[in-house]
Amino acid sequence: MSGLDISGFVAPGFEAVRAAFAMDPRGGSALAVIHRGEVVVDLREGWRDPARTTPWDAETLVNVYSVGKPVIALAVLMLVERGLIALDDPMTRYWPSFRTGTTIRQVLSHTSGLATFEVPRPADAWADWDLLCADLAAAEPEWTPGTVAAEHALTYGHLVGELVRRVDGRPPARFVAEEIAGPYGLDLGFGLGPAAIARCADLEYDAPDWLVRNTGAPGSVRARAVANPAGARDLAVVNSDLWRTATVPAVNLHATAMSIARFYRVLLDGELPSPAIRQFEGFDRFIGSNTVWGLGVQVEPDGTWGMGGLGGNAGWADPARGQAIAYVTRLLGDFAAVDRIEAALAARPT
Repeated sequence: MSGLDISGFVAPGFEAVRAAFAMDPRGGSALAVIHRGEVVVDLREGWRDPARTTPWDAETLVNVYSVGKPVIALAVLMLVERGLIALDDPMTRYWPSFRTGTTIRQVLSHTSGLATFEVPRPADAWADWDLLCADLAAAEPEWTPGTVAAEHALTYGHLVGELVRRVDGRPPARFVAEEIAGPYGLDLGFGLGPAAIARCADLEYDAPDWLVRNTGAPGSVRARAVANPAGARDLAVVNSDLWRTATVPAVNLHATAMSIARFYRVLLDGELPSPAIRQFEGFDRFIGSNTVWGLGVQVEPDGTWGMGGLGGNAGWADPARGQAIAYVTRLLGDFAAVDRIEAALAARPT
């Protein structure tokens, strides 16, 4: 099997999307597009492993990094819809030890001021949910909540997930499994068991300097936000059972491309509450550019919305075209493939 061998399905009229996918094989990637409720693209290429021994198939799971943030955000929106919490409630109402006077809305929209874990922790801290949540509860915000956006790169999942646990009683991984993945037939989750781990693809850098390219300037919000706890970008950690069995909702959702696309289809169909409600527009100090934050997703000027993930993963919805799209890869690189796929889709008649 060569890197150019692509398996799967493309509906008539979407051949240009297949060509865009084929232009940049990553040695392990997949693309899914659902158009007005129908699967029109379901493609995959490459392998699960750097040694290129196990072909990537329809059941391959991969760590999609921040593409998972809208999934855990949805858990909170479901609790809001059920009348159990309100977006403008302070976090302290449900988490009494929480020091910061931030609201649930501010946490969901990356404006709580808690963009970093302040206490230095080693990689094995990812397996200790209570420890990291206690660190966040005791933290002081870097900015007055609601005034500054800085994507909560690693902290988001513990802030949101602990809120879910305290309100609902179930750990966030179990809530997602029982309320989102199970009912809607989505092959995704946190805190994997042995059977799911056996289906995981191993991540790999696209070049030796990938870490340097994706760290940020020393002392910057970006550099501080991704560095602690250790290991979130370390291949020895993220390809380990420690990481895969842990629940790190900000960055360790493991999923298939089709499950991410189906997640956005469900949101487009109105079966679950939409996160695409504008909350903040302006400069994001983690991203380093202007953005529009919704309740767990970024909203783009063209009306599309979704979330990208470190290394080139992405999931998004295009309401104007009735499309739900996901691209996932094990080769940590850039977003060139996503940009080509998006352009191919945009060039089609609506």
